Amino acid sequence: MISNVMDVQIDEKIKQKIAEPNLYKVIMLNDDATPMDFVIDVLVQIFKHSQETARDLTTKIHEEGSAIVGVYTFEIAEQKGLETTNLARSSGFPLKVELEKE
Repeated sequence: MISNVMDVQIDEKIKQKIAEPNLYKVIMLNDDATPMDFVIDVLVQIFKHSQETARDLTTKIHEEGSAIVGVYTFEIAEQKGLETTNLARSSGFPLKVELEKE
């Protein structure tokens, strides 16, 4: 009796490199026209900071000229930056944000 048994061994190793997406800092800049209350509201509404953290960040922006208000993937950072700019312009304020790769 002839046996047709084939032993197949597959010893294949697949290396997967999963790269984490780059993160971007959203930096809010100080200006002389945007009220601090407006900045606090933006930090709470758009960036989801607590009132206390938003006040601390606003003070830092005012005293130091800028502050990192969030770190996100590019798409989210860009969206939050656009929302901030649009809200500021529609309210008549020159508030500016910048994105910087972390």
